[in-house]
Amino acid sequence: MAVKDPTAVERANLLNMAKLSIKGLIESALSFGRTLDSDYPPLQQFFVVMEHCLKHGLKVRKSFLSYNKTIWGPLELVEKLYPEAEEIAASVRDLPGLKTPLGRARAWLRLALMQKKMADYLRCLIIQRDLLSEFYEYHALMMEEEGAVIVGLLVGLNVIDANLCVKGEDLDSQVGVIDFSMYLKSDDDIGGKERNVQIAAILDQKNYVEELNRQLNTVNSLHARVDSLEKSNTKLIEELAIAKNNIIKLQEENHQLRSENTLILMKTQHHLEVTKVDVEAELQTYKHSRQGLDEMYNEARRQLREESQLRQDMENELMVQVSMKHEIELAMKLLEKDIHEKQDTLIGLRQQLDEVKAINMEMYQKLQVTEDAMKEKNEIISRLEDKTNQINATMKQLEQRLQQAEKAQMEAENEDEKLQEEYVNKSERLQNEFSQKEKQLLQLETDLKIEKEWRQTLEDDLQKEKETISQLRIETQEIINLKKEFLKLQEKNKQLKRICQDQEAALQELASKLSESKLKIEDIKEANKALQGQVWLKDKEATHCKLCEKEFSLSKRKHHCRNCGEIFCNACSDNELPLPSSPKPVRVCDSCHAILIQRYCVSHK
Repeated sequence: MAVKDPTAVERANLLNMAKLSIKGLIESALSFGRTLDSDYPPLQQFFVVMEHCLKHGLKVRKSFLSYNKTIWGPLELVEKLYPEAEEIAASVRDLPGLKTPLGRARAWLRLALMQKKMADYLRCLIIQRDLLSEFYEYHALMMEEEGAVIVGLLVGLNVIDANLCVKGEDLDSQVGVIDFSMYLKSDDDIGGKERNVQIAAILDQKNYVEELNRQLNTVNSLHARVDSLEKSNTKLIEELAIAKNNIIKLQEENHQLRSENTLILMKTQHHLEVTKVDVEAELQTYKHSRQGLDEMYNEARRQLREESQLRQDMENELMVQVSMKHEIELAMKLLEKDIHEKQDTLIGLRQQLDEVKAINMEMYQKLQVTEDAMKEKNEIISRLEDKTNQINATMKQLEQRLQQAEKAQMEAENEDEKLQEEYVNKSERLQNEFSQKEKQLLQLETDLKIEKEWRQTLEDDLQKEKETISQLRIETQEIINLKKEFLKLQEKNKQLKRICQDQEAALQELASKLSESKLKIEDIKEANKALQGQVWLKDKEATHCKLCEKEFSLSKRKHHCRNCGEIFCNACSDNELPLPSSPKPVRVCDSCHAILIQRYCVSHK
């Protein structure tokens, strides 16, 4: 016969007891009524059985006075693994009557049963076997498959509604003893199969309703997410509409500026054509004038060239401004694209930052857990050393007892030899466990080094991301400065337009004044030249016209030629020439075609 493992037998017995207690509690609750009080015997036995199951294979923890086993440590871990268990842990800590960890664990079990989430809490605890290994041995019930089976059986307790008063109950001093008499079969139980079928149907219905409630809760959460996403989508649409309106306004301003530039160019061209026509007319009228006007003409031409050069410079500046405006518009478009891309990158970077923060929090929690594990393992090593010392002391005591037992019977000697062998085996086991713990310590140290390196890399990535964010802020500031410069350029453009208009008005006034001054100078020069070298006849001597030889009278007035000095009447001098300086045409001599002056005007002069 093969020898069975005693820990496996213990696990099987505890599993069977859990099955019997859960089944008896459900059946009795359905027959008695689904709401149960704390004085109900099957419920008390259920808590006792659960306490034994949780205590199986629990590692011994060293305290100041003695060694003890508490199940509050693993139950306290549920708070970190399952966020909804924080309320239970906080309420258990706040209870005034509880002084021991065992009392807190019993209160925690009662509150979890009232919430109908005991199975969920223990399932989260069983999944994390790495964390459970700090509190339980490798052969414990919670570390093996029997623990998962018990968690599955606890799901059936959701049918029961428990109303337990934890505050006034003395949970620290209760004695957990299993009453096996409650689980022995009787004749009434054998005949109640039909009733069990009805109870199973009711339980299935309640489980179905609870599952529906859970799904409805998830659907409500999904609806809330959809609403938040719709709100964010509407905000983004509004921002897009605002951006499009801004783009349309900028395009309209661009079109207005282009139209203004075209109007300015048309006006300048028109003014140039008008000035050219005026210059050509003046050149044609003054071609037959004398050489003294050439200097004035050259000066005027030089002034016109300078003014045309100034106008050409102004047109070039306008063209440069137009090209600058086009370049600024293109730069604005490119900057808007860059801003959109950088906003997308900023959103991605923020998401990465959130992920990195979450990873940092996880790594920090893992570091805390590993540090706690290191502390606990150091405590375990100290305990093992104390145990080895105790074992050595007990070995010495056993040797003394063996010397005394040699005088006794042979049967006592055999028993003593067996005891020695058992103690030697225990010491070897303890040494093996000590070596295993050392290996685990080395593994944990390597894991700590790896986590520190990973944390350093994450900090470097965070620093790089902060630098990129600062660069993006600088670029946004540059964009704002460019916008300000663009506004300044627009103001300068308006000022230049005003200056150009003022200069055009000044040019028009100067041209009119130059034309008037030229005409006056020409009249004065012609009068001076006509008077030089000529001797006019006196009024008494000039009595008859040279052509018609008739006497001068009021109807026949005297006209004198500036060039040849001849005197004609107004009837004989019919040749007329229009001049731009005088509104009426001027009479001209028939022989030399010079301008005639009335005699009385000249004599008056």
